[in-house]
Amino acid sequence: MTIIQLAFFGLITLLFLLALRDALHRGAAYGIYRFFAWECILLLIVIRAPGWFDEPFSRHQIISWLLLILSIVLAVLGFRLLLKFGKPEGGFENTTRLVQTGVFAWIRHPLYASLLYLTWGVFFRHPDIVGLMIGLVASAFLYATAREEEKENLARFGEAYEGYMRGTKMFVPRVF
Repeated sequence: MTIIQLAFFGLITLLFLLALRDALHRGAAYGIYRFFAWECILLLIVIRAPGWFDEPFSRHQIISWLLLILSIVLAVLGFRLLLKFGKPEGGFENTTRLVQTGVFAWIRHPLYASLLYLTWGVFFRHPDIVGLMIGLVASAFLYATAREEEKENLARFGEAYEGYMRGTKMFVPRVF
């Protein structure tokens, strides 16, 4: 990693810490897991940046672009639905209503799914063993984040969330 890449990584890490300071201060496990997931994703982006546009029409680059586009679409749809139907108090995460429409009708965690697709989209820019290991660690942290958030949602929404969990998958419609 070059000094510029290292400085960029450090700066973004600081921004992540500032963004998550409330969750980290409260000891919210999902905030801590999410922080490490973002760190893995950032590391993957930083080490992939130099060859980002190499072999632009290769199979792995096309897979990468498809995953990156899916990531953006899920993030935009997820945020819009949470803000519109979730009736958030404070931040968009503190919804007062369970959202079960749009993309949330298919998967419980479209925003975390978006980060998963981002992770693997970046991995496919230049697939190798280092990227695979970082991608697996990021995926594990995202899974842990989603599980912790589900505990919080069960406490907040009770039986309604239990039924929602039975009818939807976590990240991939009808699969997982």
